[in-house]
Amino acid sequence: MQIASAPNPVDRSHRADAFGDWAFRNLVTLAGWFVLAALGLAALSMLWGGREAFMEFGPGFLTSTAWNPVTEEYGALVAIYGTIVSTIIAMIIAVPVSFGIALFLTEVAPAWIRQPLGTAIELLAGIPSIIYGMWGLFVLAPFLAENVYPWVDENMGALPFLGVLFRGPPLGIGMLTAGIVLAIMIIPFISSVMRDVFNTVPVRLKESAYALGSTTFEVVWDIVLPYTRSAVIGGIFLGMGRALGETMAVTFVLGNSHHINASLLMPGNSIAASIANEFAEATTPMYQSALLALGFVLFLVTFVVLAIAKLMLMRLAKREGN
Repeated sequence: MQIASAPNPVDRSHRADAFGDWAFRNLVTLAGWFVLAALGLAALSMLWGGREAFMEFGPGFLTSTAWNPVTEEYGALVAIYGTIVSTIIAMIIAVPVSFGIALFLTEVAPAWIRQPLGTAIELLAGIPSIIYGMWGLFVLAPFLAENVYPWVDENMGALPFLGVLFRGPPLGIGMLTAGIVLAIMIIPFISSVMRDVFNTVPVRLKESAYALGSTTFEVVWDIVLPYTRSAVIGGIFLGMGRALGETMAVTFVLGNSHHINASLLMPGNSIAASIANEFAEATTPMYQSALLALGFVLFLVTFVVLAIAKLMLMRLAKREGN
């Protein structure tokens, strides 16, 4: 007669560990697929909502400057132009400023000020966008209209070739003001990413460079930037994606004019601002469809920008041998 052996506690522990590992792996896999599913469903819902506009106007929807709810004529070119131009202005301002902030906090600033200043910058990222918009409309725009834009029109407007970008009445609101507000909004995001990746540079590398007689500029240019290049570019494109989709702050200061103007001092429009301003007034199916089609176009623009960023990072990684 055989006596049944008692279960081995080690085997039970292994089975429990295997089950826990299986459950954890499937949970995180589900979370990853959830993100992709949500992204795809959001894009499909906007495409389906804008199908009437796409069917009615075809590819001309992307190239037309018309936007007339009375005659039911709609085009996305003005909004696309405003979105891209305001984002470019914001990046031209924000990238060097963010770079300077990150370098100051990691390489130049005394230790006692680094943490308070870094916290203050991160707090700027938590301010709601509507607050930035109200500040831009009631504080920044009047200041620029009275003190900056008259000088810009008089002096920079006379420049050959580039002068056309800076000619116009000093209204205060317009494409340039929207770009400045956007830059202020995305500086905390870009500078925080840059600061974090600059802090990952091994201290021994920098100390070795200083020991060989390198200046702070040489250490940054020859050590810090090559070591963190991919992450810095990723942070820049993260800020660009934030600027492309910004709504309320841009709505307040852009001017919401459905016209393309060469001058950056003139009002314009963007995709997000058009949707925010007019969705409540869209009383006809075609009007609603045109606004949803604009949302799908914004999704495509953002997707293309982030895809370009990913390709750039992959090329950099391949060049570095990773």
